[in-house]
Amino acid sequence: MIYFLQQLLNGLATGAIYASLGLALVLIYRTTNIANFAQGEMATFSAFLTWQLTEFGLPIGWAILISLGLSLIMGAVTYVLIVRPVQYKDEMTIIIVTLGLFLAYNSATGAIWGFMQKASPSPLPEQTWTFGTLRVGAELLAFVGVLVTISAGLYVLFQRTRLGMALRAAASNAQSAQLVGIPYTAMMTLGWGMAAALGSVSGALVASRLTLDPNMMGDVIIYAFAAAVVGGLSSYLGAVVGGVVVGVSQSFSTAYLPALGADLQIIVPLLLIVAVLIVKPEGLFGKAVQVRV
Repeated sequence: MIYFLQQLLNGLATGAIYASLGLALVLIYRTTNIANFAQGEMATFSAFLTWQLTEFGLPIGWAILISLGLSLIMGAVTYVLIVRPVQYKDEMTIIIVTLGLFLAYNSATGAIWGFMQKASPSPLPEQTWTFGTLRVGAELLAFVGVLVTISAGLYVLFQRTRLGMALRAAASNAQSAQLVGIPYTAMMTLGWGMAAALGSVSGALVASRLTLDPNMMGDVIIYAFAAAVVGGLSSYLGAVVGGVVVGVSQSFSTAYLPALGADLQIIVPLLLIVAVLIVKPEGLFGKAVQVRV
């Protein structure tokens, strides 16, 4: 039983990371109706920015805050220069563009900082509390705390502020939003910037557990997409629940299905996606879209 609870706690910590990046994916999808396949690489670039700032002598806390602001600008510029010109093209064109951004950010990270692994200072405490044989780390509480803070912030933004309502309106119906005076392009730009800033938080969380590497988010983005799809790409609550489900299922499969090995663990989120899409195509918390013909 203790072993089961330990794996559950480990899964919650991992799931919090997937959920935080899943929230960035949902944020950009809900504000611009685009699934950004480059989200993980943008988060990696932000993590390296944080590392570079610490190398310049800044404390890790300030480095993360400055990187968050720089990431917001990076996301906004990416939208204006690259995404906006093709936003009204067919879906395949948009997918190709975001995949191109994936390669561009990955290459840029390697070109600037190299492909050698680097140790990143962690902003999280290393304290661990032991209850019998059950271990609860401060890292777990910090991850969950960050996730709750992000989730609460997004809820307040989109449900209680005029800016949030403007973002929702622009994503829902661009023409109607512009007719009532909502600056559509500005809202889309802000949406991409906010998603990149949110991704930088995920990058900092991943870097605190792993060594810095241009490819460090390769697996994480797949699990984050699994979390977003399982929960529903239109639901922030779904991204959180999906992240926890994926993280816990991955922890349990690693513990109880060792025959899969490290390389085959990716099967777990893929099976979850398939299972959910068969039963509920819009995701656990997503809403079906009705189109009048």
